[in-house]
Amino acid sequence: MNAPNPNLTLHSQIKVRGYLDPSWQEWFDRLVMNYKPDQDMTELTGDLPDQAALLGILNRLNHMNILILSVTQTPIEQASHASTGSSI
Repeated sequence: MNAPNPNLTLHSQIKVRGYLDPSWQEWFDRLVMNYKPDQDMTELTGDLPDQAALLGILNRLNHMNILILSVTQTPIEQASHASTGSSI
């Protein structure tokens, strides 16, 4: 197992069911919200500094009773190589 890299930023994509009102954007300050009406889901994408920041976002979604469909993170250095991402 590799030690965490404190200088590594992760590009994150969180998919949730339904529409999130744009007024909620401030709750997810580092992530951009994009609603996909054909799939009835909202994507939250952006760069997070660490796993703690991701956990904070996931906890907010959980407390709002929003169904999380998927979470994907890709190290910033490898963001252009989608096949290297890891899914949770």
